[in-house]
Amino acid sequence: MSSEFMEEVRADMRMRGYAFVTEKAYMLWIKRFIVYTDKQHPSTVDVSQIQAYLTHLAMTLHVSANTQKIALNSLVYLFQKFLKRELGYLGFKLATKQSKAKSRTVPTVLSIGEVSAILEQLEGRNKLMIQLLYGSGLRGANA
Repeated sequence: MSSEFMEEVRADMRMRGYAFVTEKAYMLWIKRFIVYTDKQHPSTVDVSQIQAYLTHLAMTLHVSANTQKIALNSLVYLFQKFLKRELGYLGFKLATKQSKAKSRTVPTVLSIGEVSAILEQLEGRNKLMIQLLYGSGLRGANA
């Protein structure tokens, strides 16, 4: 069961119309931050602890830049919107690791001439299927 404070935070997010997935993510990062600060109430936490936490995520836990941004956004919501405390410049160390989706290699794309050469080798139903796939922009599952 969540604390009264966390239930107030959840109710505030629902009143503001936050998406359920956003609420879930923000609640997770807020809880992690509270545990990081030895369960201090966020209203008593110094801004330097927010900076230290965000730097800890990047330098110790090696989270991706996008993960760190979600943690930052959840803490900005908590402090600025919910607790009405200005954070100012935080000056934390940015995560540099990219997520898996961004680190994928770019797929090989055939030139128009290469596609034409392949289509010339095909006939009948196979040629028609490949023409439809090529024309619709579909690629293989590994691309």
